[in-house]
Amino acid sequence: MKKFGRVINNASLKNYNTYKIDARCKYLIFINDQNKLRDLLDYLNKISVKYFILGNGSNIILPDYYDGVVIKLELNPFFIESNTITVGASYMLNKLANITVKESLKGLEWAAGIPGTVGGSVIGNASCYEESLMPLIIKLEVLDNGVLKTITTNDFNYSYRHTTLKDDKIIILKATFKLDSGNKEELLEIIKDRTKKRVGSQPLEYPSAGSVFKNPEGYFAGKLIEDSGLKGYRLGGAEISEKHANFIINKEDATSQDIKALIKYIRNKVFEKYGINLILEQEIIN
Repeated sequence: MKKFGRVINNASLKNYNTYKIDARCKYLIFINDQNKLRDLLDYLNKISVKYFILGNGSNIILPDYYDGVVIKLELNPFFIESNTITVGASYMLNKLANITVKESLKGLEWAAGIPGTVGGSVIGNASCYEESLMPLIIKLEVLDNGVLKTITTNDFNYSYRHTTLKDDKIIILKATFKLDSGNKEELLEIIKDRTKKRVGSQPLEYPSAGSVFKNPEGYFAGKLIEDSGLKGYRLGGAEISEKHANFIINKEDATSQDIKALIKYIRNKVFEKYGINLILEQEIIN
């Protein structure tokens, strides 16, 4: 596999997931060319070896061991022309948001605190403050079952923090956004204000993967969990945050099993009390 990119055998993924789970995988490979990515996937499919694409690891729960290939993309091109920006899938969304604001471009300021890659954020239709990525996208360059394609948002369905791109296992290579002109000082003030609120309300001092559950219609998942008396509840090294109940934090060497067991416990308790099935926002990698 070395002809496709840099390969690490029996690799630790602790520094590649925001939960900081000390997960390991059989092979970790770094790919910086979309053609090599296509060739690698074709090769892995032919020899029946499982794989998954790892972004920033900010919305996933890794297994303690993955008996396959973890692919870390390094696709970071950046092009800006007037109000149009094209970036590679590996480009960080929060970095993109901050750069566009400095260019006096309005539309992505809400994403300045989202620690995910552009590719992962598009696949999951990242959203915050009642804003989302989809209205900003002009086109996507993707790998669809080994075929390079250019698509638009008319070519797939999307909803709150979900797209059918994920269901169809389409891989994002580049995304092109169209933004509006804005007032840089006003946009910077919005980011400053929201950053202050986020620091005060979220457990950023501990490893986590962001919001665990989607908000049910008409409710806030964190409030349901808090009112179920679960703040601070702990299983192994995983704990429900005292600061925000819709965050599970790695308090002390949490394992994948600790986190998954705590998720199951939360779901059961909220359903017992409210009859509401909480929908997991984070992706469990098996």
